[in-house]
Amino acid sequence: MPFSTPLAIVIFLTIWFTVLFAVLPFGVRSQHEAGDIVAGTDPGAPVAPRLLVKAGWTTLVSAVVFAALVAFARYASG
Repeated sequence: MPFSTPLAIVIFLTIWFTVLFAVLPFGVRSQHEAGDIVAGTDPGAPVAPRLLVKAGWTTLVSAVVFAALVAFARYASG
């Protein structure tokens, strides 16, 4: 492993949160778009954000990106 364990964890978490913010808007429909506005809420609030599914996809994509980074670091170090 080209990184120490704490550094690898920090790098993975940084990648994970970056990917999460990229994945969050996918497939979101607002209450206004769905035509189902709940009284007292913002019409732009999501109807079904599916956060667990997005967390799963985020973890999968982050693992692939992290593996590519580790492979690159090994290749670059000789």
